[in-house]
Amino acid sequence: MELTLLLSLLRQFDKFMEILNNWKLIVLLCLTLGLAPFFPEPHIYGKLKWILGGAIGMQFMDWFDVLLHGLPFILLGRLLFSKFFKTRNKF
Repeated sequence: MELTLLLSLLRQFDKFMEILNNWKLIVLLCLTLGLAPFFPEPHIYGKLKWILGGAIGMQFMDWFDVLLHGLPFILLGRLLFSKFFKTRNKF
């Protein structure tokens, strides 16, 4: 019973990692969720200016907003880092 549950969880984790390593999906998330709303300025840009200005008056919801709109860019950075700084086994 435990072994089948563990194998099922590992399969689900593999599917989840395939999604996180999908370049097309990550770029789409950056262009939509990461930059939304587009006018008058992207939301993440306004939040980053607020943080760089000292983050005075930011509440929990504002920090969650930064995380929500910044997560696609974090995932893109992770993919770029793993692509360009891949360690190769020499064995």
